[in-house]
Amino acid sequence: MNRLFLSFLSLAVMISSCSLLQEKPDPIQTDICILGGSEAGFTAAIQAARMGKKVVLIEPTGHPGGMMVEGIVKDIRFGSAVVIGGITREIYTAIEARYGRSPDFDSIGWYSRYEPKVAEAVIEEFLAGEPNISIIRNSRIREKKGVEMDSNRIKRIMLENSQQVDADQFIDASIEGDLLNLAGVTTETIREGNQKYDETKNGIQVNNTYRQFEIKVDPYQEPGNPSSGLIATIQEGEPGEYGAPDHHIQGFCFRLVLTKDPANVIPIDKPSNYDPDDYEIYRRYLKAGGKLFYPRANRPNGKTDLGSWHDLSANLYGENWEYPAGDYDTKEKVVKHHEDFTRGLIWFLQNDPAVDEKTRSNWSGWGLCKDEFTDNEGWPRRLYIRSARRMVSDYVITEHHTRRDKFVLVPDPVAMAWWPPDTHHARRIVKDGYAYNEGFVFGGDDWRPFGISWRALIPKQNECENLITPTCPSSSYVAYGAIRILPTFMILGQSAGTAAAMAVDQKIPVQQIDYLELQNRLIADGQLLKIPDDWQVRVNSEK
Repeated sequence: MNRLFLSFLSLAVMISSCSLLQEKPDPIQTDICILGGSEAGFTAAIQAARMGKKVVLIEPTGHPGGMMVEGIVKDIRFGSAVVIGGITREIYTAIEARYGRSPDFDSIGWYSRYEPKVAEAVIEEFLAGEPNISIIRNSRIREKKGVEMDSNRIKRIMLENSQQVDADQFIDASIEGDLLNLAGVTTETIREGNQKYDETKNGIQVNNTYRQFEIKVDPYQEPGNPSSGLIATIQEGEPGEYGAPDHHIQGFCFRLVLTKDPANVIPIDKPSNYDPDDYEIYRRYLKAGGKLFYPRANRPNGKTDLGSWHDLSANLYGENWEYPAGDYDTKEKVVKHHEDFTRGLIWFLQNDPAVDEKTRSNWSGWGLCKDEFTDNEGWPRRLYIRSARRMVSDYVITEHHTRRDKFVLVPDPVAMAWWPPDTHHARRIVKDGYAYNEGFVFGGDDWRPFGISWRALIPKQNECENLITPTCPSSSYVAYGAIRILPTFMILGQSAGTAAAMAVDQKIPVQQIDYLELQNRLIADGQLLKIPDDWQVRVNSEK
């Protein structure tokens, strides 16, 4: 009887095991796998598909498009429109057409105003028009054992939904650089400091005037008493030494899309974990005569792109440094903290009795949009991550590439960057007895547009030979601040997709791609790889 029972038990285990094995999906075979449907991810997918390659595009949020579909609108300025070509030009042209407009790519000052839902509809149509693209939505690479390597080549990646993807070539188009990290590629997350690359704008910025507090705010819980502790949003720490390395990085925020349209608005309720003490700095700021940021209808249909770059807004300076190298749980905690704080801030500005009538009037009636981010109750699905991992390769883009004097001439550009070094404050500390923002680098007259080297998109060959990254290029912290804008990422994505397709065709490591051949294909497909000779005259004439 016992033998019979054991036989049945053994058979049941075998059947169960076979069932589990059958439920585990076979690896997906493809030419190119792209992690991240960011601005660069979807353009890379489209380009590679147009070159006849099978592409798997993985987008954890389920919504390819990056910050184009998560809230940013005004990310073409200074002249960046002039160097938009290829697929990026097609996308912006299609978006403008939805509003009965035509883009003006020849204008230094032109930029596109649109709604995230319109950008998303356009991007989805472009992706759907390419039968070679398969999209995996709402899953991400496994945090542990998510990459299987064969020497210095990625063989396969494993996702949290149990799917596996085998590919000849991989593109890390995430902002976080998770594939780079899991593949063993060297990356950096901190402000390296000036000494490492002989820069002047990296590391700690001791004397910040840009977006500095316009009025003096006492930072102590008991005003004037340092021993009483600090109020919320201010961190311990000395200003430090100018240009020294530092692990704090520029602040994050949600690019909220708000409306006052009664038929479309979702009021922002008081969060369940709301703590009025979290907003004491705003009370003191207003009481001292400060004027806070507020929403304006700066996109179609009365909606806003609510950014944060002011002396005091929704950027939580100094409270995001764990994100770039953090595990998934750490990242999610940072995102949740920013969401809770931002929701509470809006409720505070609309309701707290300490807020003056003018400020409350500026915020009154504004709320989320019923017709945006409809799967997330009107809230953006992604926090605006301004800086995370950056690859460290054989070629590093530095501040010297951005400088007007003694700039570095790039012989192998795959995109043109037309934006100044732009890094928001990284800390909020105490200096001379008052609240102080530290870390902003922006603008000035010492920068110029520059070419982004192909070599900055590829790892050292001994680390990985079948991986390209358009979103985490090999660059210093301050130089990345001149690269990290939406159209530049889109352009870099098309170039990455082109290179990956060439590597598949030629069966070679990405480091062995012939640049002249790559250049010719990029130009043939409409990419612009040269700054106009009269760029400085045009900039001066449109100031």
